[in-house]
Amino acid sequence: MKRVHVDNYTPKYYSGKWSWSAEKDCLEFEPHNDLENARERYITTNGYKFLRIIDQEEELIFRQAYVRDTGTYDFDTLVINDIRDLVLFLMPSDFLTYRFVEFMHRPAVHRLIHALIIYFEYFLRMVEFVLVRRDELADQIQSDQTIDMKKTFSIYLSQYRLLVARNYSVILKGEGDMAKYYHMKEIINISDTSRDRVFHEQFLAVMTQIVWICMHRRAYNVIEMEMNRLFRSDHFVMARPEYLSFTPAERSLLYGRNHKIVNYRTQISPLVQELEHVAEEDMPILWIGERKYRGNDKRIAEMELEYIVPGPQLRMIDVAHGILGHPKDLYNTILDLDWPTVRYSNFSLGYDPYHIIRQPHLDIPKIDALKARKMNENYEHFYKVYRIYEPHSLQILQKWLKRDKLVQFYRSGGLLLTNVVSRCEKELAEKVPVTKVDQVISNYFKVKSRLRKGSPYEPDNVSITSSRIGGFNSPRQKKTPQEYYFD
Repeated sequence: MKRVHVDNYTPKYYSGKWSWSAEKDCLEFEPHNDLENARERYITTNGYKFLRIIDQEEELIFRQAYVRDTGTYDFDTLVINDIRDLVLFLMPSDFLTYRFVEFMHRPAVHRLIHALIIYFEYFLRMVEFVLVRRDELADQIQSDQTIDMKKTFSIYLSQYRLLVARNYSVILKGEGDMAKYYHMKEIINISDTSRDRVFHEQFLAVMTQIVWICMHRRAYNVIEMEMNRLFRSDHFVMARPEYLSFTPAERSLLYGRNHKIVNYRTQISPLVQELEHVAEEDMPILWIGERKYRGNDKRIAEMELEYIVPGPQLRMIDVAHGILGHPKDLYNTILDLDWPTVRYSNFSLGYDPYHIIRQPHLDIPKIDALKARKMNENYEHFYKVYRIYEPHSLQILQKWLKRDKLVQFYRSGGLLLTNVVSRCEKELAEKVPVTKVDQVISNYFKVKSRLRKGSPYEPDNVSITSSRIGGFNSPRQKKTPQEYYFD
């Protein structure tokens, strides 16, 4: 990744100015952050302040302590874990509880983030389509084919929303390893409403930040408005001037046929509404990612391919999910696109594997595509989809919980923040134990055996994973239904 600050030396003194504070009746130091005012340093999401940019010291701390390890899968490619780690570093200190940090590392939450990214990739294209058509239809009359095309687009968007609802329902019902986060206590059957409300607010704020960064930091107000509407309802969407206002026809196109607004006492979220009214031809969507689809419905097959292919391999199927699957060399520390590097990468309309040059678009569906789907056949399934999960360690969780203390320790000079040249000079001056050649070779083969595919001929006492969606298998790794894989 590129550095945000060109000079990677830590400044010896804080840059800023002293001013007299009339309230405290003393001098007060105001540090400079290369900003005109304090608002640009932070961005408010659901009432919580997230860092929008980081200073030079924060960048060095993040790169040395919190960037994904080089021994993980697809280290040179941006995946969901990279975006999640950045948001965990930028989020407020109030969020740093063991319960929340552990929750964000759970496989069910990872699958929900994945589904949300796919949904918002399509939703932002639909919003752009609505705004463009709003200007075009000022003096035009729509044809029957245009109305059918919009209906098809709306149903396709509802299908992605159904996929999000399926993954969210696992968390909502407290199934599997999500039972410890369920709001209802098992014995006393009393809901912990106050703690669950705060937990839900923090969760929505972090989800908004993750999706926003993944979508190249564009359309923030649209993402925030839709996120609150999805997980709550229209009653919780505030009337802010920066939010877009849609006509009833546009709302019907974007929110789908199952969207209903009732009294706030009986209102349920749009995600639950999608699960309550699932069309018969859309039933296989509920099994995407759990078992391999067998049938002749091309729409279901396309959604399954888009969902089960991990981020680093999306370029092979020519699909874009924000910044997922892009090389880290094209981005800086806070995952902003570095345009000078893009210019020297020789991308063009003919060669654009990461959809950086090409504009996002919607493929026009075929005529009577919805009628054809009702005549498709679904067959009995034979294969289940297993996701191999590389578990997080307790040390990683403890490091996140001590984030503020670690930042303060670095800044106080407890650990030197320098560049590579200074660290090499320091190591040469000190007596550092030399690693033997045998140990270096042993460490190399240890990483290689974990990341690369093993030989197809193995002893009988070794179980090899039969199918792994994205990535390579370790030859000595057993597969169980409880294992998941984070791409």
